Amino acid sequence: MEIGEIITFGLYQWKVLAVEPERTLLITKDIIGQRPYHNQAGEVSWSTSDIRQYLNNEFFTTFTEDERQKILPVVNENPANEWYKTDAGEATLDKIFLLSIEEVAAKYFGDSSRLLYQPAKKQRYWFQRKDVHNPLRSAVYQGDIWWWWLRSSGKNQRTAVYIWGNGVIGIQGNSTFNYSSNTIHPQTHDNSGGLRPALWLKLT
Repeated sequence: MEIGEIITFGLYQWKVLAVEPERTLLITKDIIGQRPYHNQAGEVSWSTSDIRQYLNNEFFTTFTEDERQKILPVVNENPANEWYKTDAGEATLDKIFLLSIEEVAAKYFGDSSRLLYQPAKKQRYWFQRKDVHNPLRSAVYQGDIWWWWLRSSGKNQRTAVYIWGNGVIGIQGNSTFNYSSNTIHPQTHDNSGGLRPALWLKLT
C-alpha cells in the first residue's frame, strides 16, 4: 500500500494515511454519515462521547468477523486543545476513532505544525485560512462538500473541533449536541457534523 491510495474495506472506500511495517492507517475517503458528537447537552470528552460508543460498537459490527480481526485496537492519546487548553479527556483504547487536531494539522494532511503551535494574535476561531494543506482536508457527503468531526475538544467541553467544508480547521469547535446553525446539507436537510472514521488495519 502507498500513502494516498484508495482501497475498499468493508462497506466503504478508505484513503491510506500512513503505512508502517505491520499496519496501515485508513480514513474513509468520503464522509459516510451525519451525527451529533454526543446524545445530550453538557460537558463531554471523546472518552465519554456517544460518537465514540457508536463507532466502536454499532459501526464496528458492520464489518464481517474476518474484517474485524484485521482491525487493530490502538491507544489514542487525547491532549488538550492547543489554543484553548481545554482538557480532552483520558487516553482511550479504540478500534474505530476520529482523528485529532494534531493528526490533521501536523501528521496526515501535510505538516502545518508551525501554524498550529504558533497561532497569530488575532486567531481565535479558525485555523489559518490560507494554509496550503486545507484542500487536503476537504471532504464530501452524498456529493456535496460538508464539515466533519474530530475527536478533540474545542474551546470548552461542550464543543468539539471540526473540519469545515473548505478544509479549514474550526479549532474553537461546534456544539456537541443540538448544533444550532442554518447551514444544512442540501441532500439530507440536516446540519449535523459528518463522520469520517479512521482505523489501523493489520497488514500481515
